[in-house]
Amino acid sequence: MQTNDLIILCVLLGCMFTYVPVFLCLFFTAAIGLIFFLDMPLGLLIQTLFRSLDNFSLVVVLFFILCGNIMSKGKTVEKLINLANALVSWLPGGLGMAGVIGCGLFGAISGSTVATVVALGGFMIPALMRNGYDEKYTLGLMTTSPNLGVIIPPSISMIFYSMISNVSLEGLFITGFIPGLLIILCVCLYSWLKYRNRTDIKRLPAPRMGDLLAIFKEGFWALMLIVIIFGGIFSGMFTANEAAVVASVYALFVEYFIYRSMSFNDIKDVTVSSAVTSATLLLIVASATCFGRYLTFENIPNRVAEVVVSTIQSPIMFLLAMNILLLIIGMFMDIISATLILGPVFLPLLGPFGVDPMHFGLIMTVNLAIGYCTPPMGVSLFITGALAKRDIIYVSRAIWPFLVIQIGVLFFLTYFPQVVLFLPRMFGYN
Repeated sequence: MQTNDLIILCVLLGCMFTYVPVFLCLFFTAAIGLIFFLDMPLGLLIQTLFRSLDNFSLVVVLFFILCGNIMSKGKTVEKLINLANALVSWLPGGLGMAGVIGCGLFGAISGSTVATVVALGGFMIPALMRNGYDEKYTLGLMTTSPNLGVIIPPSISMIFYSMISNVSLEGLFITGFIPGLLIILCVCLYSWLKYRNRTDIKRLPAPRMGDLLAIFKEGFWALMLIVIIFGGIFSGMFTANEAAVVASVYALFVEYFIYRSMSFNDIKDVTVSSAVTSATLLLIVASATCFGRYLTFENIPNRVAEVVVSTIQSPIMFLLAMNILLLIIGMFMDIISATLILGPVFLPLLGPFGVDPMHFGLIMTVNLAIGYCTPPMGVSLFITGALAKRDIIYVSRAIWPFLVIQIGVLFFLTYFPQVVLFLPRMFGYN
């Protein structure tokens, strides 16, 4: 490692450990590298900032954020949870099963873990506690299950990975279905095993067909949003960008005219909130692009690839090393920044080890999603702790059974890529 590399690494880590905002860490480090070490003109930095945002692909991120915020403000979340409750709440541990299924359904619309924690955590945590479920089980479930928001498509992190890797976004979306379903099934099985012999847990009676149809009728408009997004994308009716716009318009129409759960003031508040969230992400995108430009000029991705290929010979060990490294990075860095910075570094390594870029995109997404609920910087830990009025240490202890499930699914999918790539290949995304 050269002296310049060490200085840049120290500057970046120093900024992060002093709680400087991530976008400033990346931009400041990139500016030092480009101007002082590479003697590049300041205009190049400004040009990179502008071009990074002049990208039509970013539209899909902005509108999926808007769609998720509209649903969080309205009644869509309530309808989805009612439907999940009707399906499984009569089983042992059924309300917990409804929680993870609700996270999966909401994640299939919002594409965000944080939005899923906020929307469903405030609803499900009190409900689970009222019905006698253990507090640690409740907090662990509702801290980790929202990870499905970025695993099940549409996933905001997958969108960014597609931008930097040129992998088909639609194909990448399809890879998220099987991991999401496996996590849901494993958590449901764990819930059933944990509560199958407990008599102190309140269980709803098995719904009659008439009641089930009535609940399905109420949740029909919410479910149709999922059908519109995926049916439109995979039928070729519209692109992922257009799907995000259609989903936002549809969600607004349903909440305002059908459920009548939003006023004009609510629409204004949701729009402003979405704009602020989008601006935050765009700042990270712009600064990460500048930092990536510095890495490219220094030829760091290729240098890293040469070192790794000369050190690790086995694809099995390479994937193991990637998983461990990404799990550690996810503890300290948010998923968007990590994807934009590390993606260009890791992509040159895939060819020598025969790893499919689409498969690796899923591995990277699941690893970094787990970072949302791992200390010390897991955002979901802080949100769930605030909702339950518990400190981060207590919540961190509660997540372990569910964390083991997600890591187990991660390693299964890592070493059996055919399970992940079966659906994309079936739809023609090679």
